[in-house]
Amino acid sequence: MATSFSATLPLHGSQENRLLLPPIRLAPPPPSFLGSTRSLTVPSSRRLYHAHAARRSPVVGVQEVVKEKKVTNSLLITKEEGLVLYEDMILGRSFEDMCAQMYYRGKMFGFVHLYNGQEAVSTGFIKLLTQSDSVVSTYRDHVHALSKGVSARAVMSELFGKVTGCCRGQGGSMHMFSKEHNMLGGFAFIGEGIPVATGAAFTSKYKREVLKQDCDDVTVAFFGDGTCNNGQFYECLNMAALYKLPIIFVVENNLWAIGMSHLRSTSDPEIWKKGPAFGMPGVHVDGMDVLKVREVAKEAVTRARRGEGPTLVECETYRFRGHSLADPDELRDAAEKAKYAARDPITALKKYLVENKLASEGELKTIEKKIDELVEEAVEFADASPQPGRSQLLENVFADPKGFGIGPDGRYRCEDPKFTEGTAQV
Repeated sequence: MATSFSATLPLHGSQENRLLLPPIRLAPPPPSFLGSTRSLTVPSSRRLYHAHAARRSPVVGVQEVVKEKKVTNSLLITKEEGLVLYEDMILGRSFEDMCAQMYYRGKMFGFVHLYNGQEAVSTGFIKLLTQSDSVVSTYRDHVHALSKGVSARAVMSELFGKVTGCCRGQGGSMHMFSKEHNMLGGFAFIGEGIPVATGAAFTSKYKREVLKQDCDDVTVAFFGDGTCNNGQFYECLNMAALYKLPIIFVVENNLWAIGMSHLRSTSDPEIWKKGPAFGMPGVHVDGMDVLKVREVAKEAVTRARRGEGPTLVECETYRFRGHSLADPDELRDAAEKAKYAARDPITALKKYLVENKLASEGELKTIEKKIDELVEEAVEFADASPQPGRSQLLENVFADPKGFGIGPDGRYRCEDPKFTEGTAQV
């Protein structure tokens, strides 16, 4: 049935169409991702509208925090905390730099996505967690696994495809998993880890409220800006808010979804606003500043442990390399890359520690040397480790723990030497 609306729209491509319809003009993007300084509470819709409209306070980095805190003589961290953060970030950076070397030497295969530049996000959140808390990652997962406590040996061996890897060589770069450390993956497709994380958070709530167990475990789900236009993201925000699940959704907004600029692909680039739309706090934080990330993470994790429900945190960060090691990184503007490189989160933390006399240059160099040796040893261990056996190819395909099912005679099929014929070249 024709309506007054449809009647005003002539056929596409006609001269009349070109005359009546003005050209589409995209709204200019905001000058920057302006940070939210709101407390992690759920405001009313009326106050939320006015707060969003009026919010125009810039994000500040570690350097500005230093200036602010000098006035009050209050430090954001202790010396011990600072050294833990620095060591974890150096481990992530050094490990990824070594991965690049090994990839180009032919030691790793497939796609390898590095985390350089984003270390403040992983360290800022994960170093606040306990071993029983869960982490769910994306294909850019090496550093999340390291921050959660998976050894450099196990992660490097997995990248080399060796049996000593955390997934016995069957996961590779994009599928880091460790039951011991509650590192639940490593997911190659964007968005597919968010439902897993939501399920893990539901498990914690079920243990606590139904089984009456002493359980205050939380889950942290990491994902990128490109994922935030996918349906799974919205479905899980809704479920988490509905059941008040102990989960923190962490958007690692590095501004680029492979080669697509976030500003070009998203109608409202301020992702944190989607939290209040589902009845949970939404917060934006400078993801190049580990101390600011850590402060937001503290409150979000505490809320979750208290049973107050989920939080959406948007960390504006930047990757210093291409999307993967196969990406020549020719699409991003050189000035943009230089702008974020000048805000290196490790350099900023080092400056904070030294200027506030929390650590000396010598102490930090000792940490760097220790990590260099650790990463070198991880490479040697991975290179010397054995390849998986042929029979392992058939494992973890079905629920049968031995492999590919049971034959009519009641024996495991994988034990029949003829069953694996043809797989020797795989």
